Amino acid sequence: MTNTLFEPVRIGRLDLPHRLAMAPMTRSRATAGSGLVSELTAEYYEQRATAALIVTEGTQPRVRGQGYIQTPGIHTAEQVAAWRKVTDRVHAAGGRIFLQLLHTGRVGHPYLYPDGGLPEAPSAVASGESLFTDDQGLLPHPVPRELTADDIGGIVRDFAAGARNAVEAGFDGVELHGANGYLIHQFLSGNSNRRTDDYGGPAENRVRFAVETVRAVSEAIGAERTALRISPGNDANGVAETDTAELYAALLAALAPYPLAYLHTLEAHPGLRDVTEQVRRGWAGPLMLNSAHHGGGDPVEDAARLVAAGTADVVALGARWLANPDLLARARAGGPYNEAEEATYYGGDHRGYTDYPALAPQEAALAPREAAVAPPAATAAG
Repeated sequence: MTNTLFEPVRIGRLDLPHRLAMAPMTRSRATAGSGLVSELTAEYYEQRATAALIVTEGTQPRVRGQGYIQTPGIHTAEQVAAWRKVTDRVHAAGGRIFLQLLHTGRVGHPYLYPDGGLPEAPSAVASGESLFTDDQGLLPHPVPRELTADDIGGIVRDFAAGARNAVEAGFDGVELHGANGYLIHQFLSGNSNRRTDDYGGPAENRVRFAVETVRAVSEAIGAERTALRISPGNDANGVAETDTAELYAALLAALAPYPLAYLHTLEAHPGLRDVTEQVRRGWAGPLMLNSAHHGGGDPVEDAARLVAAGTADVVALGARWLANPDLLARARAGGPYNEAEEATYYGGDHRGYTDYPALAPQEAALAPREAAVAPPAATAAG
């Protein structure tokens, strides 16, 4: 039977009422230095509680995990308490929410760290990118410090501690960020991982850090509360994969023993659809897909096609949820949709954050019900 966008689906311990999730999006509105989310953040996520599942912005499980200004943490008691206000409001509004745990690895800078030390990474290879700052402009990422085996074990433990903190803060689960050229992806990619020990070399070794992290977090909070995000073939932040098919086949095989809540794939450009289909075939559990190109058309219509084709069980949208806090109602009504204001994506106040208007009741009543998202024949979107 063909699934549709508005049918329920179970992931882990959660029964989702539909298939439109909110993708993780960095918004850079946490307090500088302390990494605390605010009442404004709680309002932002509460407004979007009708998402099938909210996945939060990337949140660092340790100080050295930070890669951008004003991003939140989950490694202090104050940060846990601040996040608790967010989850309480989302749950009171009937929503479900996972925290995304992110260590950015070499995508960092001494500017961000109280001790002024170097960022940490699999190998001493710079990203080639820069950190944006409010007071010093762009600061090129330095050559990072290469992690020792003991360092790696400490980071794995910090991911597990961050997951326990997330559950204490009221989150329904956590998503590990293994995509977009950040630390887990840096271990996966051959050009950023030049190690010669058990964590480098062949694909079976390069997936080790990802698998050890998944295992540690699953043991800490349960596999049914644990998810992983990947972006096969994505060259963000200077990573480059030369063996994508082999690499992700090895990763999926190594992850098979862990019944994760879901696997989240970011499809960075249209040419990666074959890789997405490979992941779909190789992963037995629920698959969430964030298709960055949206097939060149409307993101909601594309999401409907992806679900109908069986390419994904859940589709995560970013800018559509950012600009439309009532996206579910708009999708059911066939639109119209607010357009996101890119100038307010990162940092700032409520503008471009909590002030996007909801669909007026009269507009919802007059709009054709579900006209824009009726699923076509079960073929993958191009």
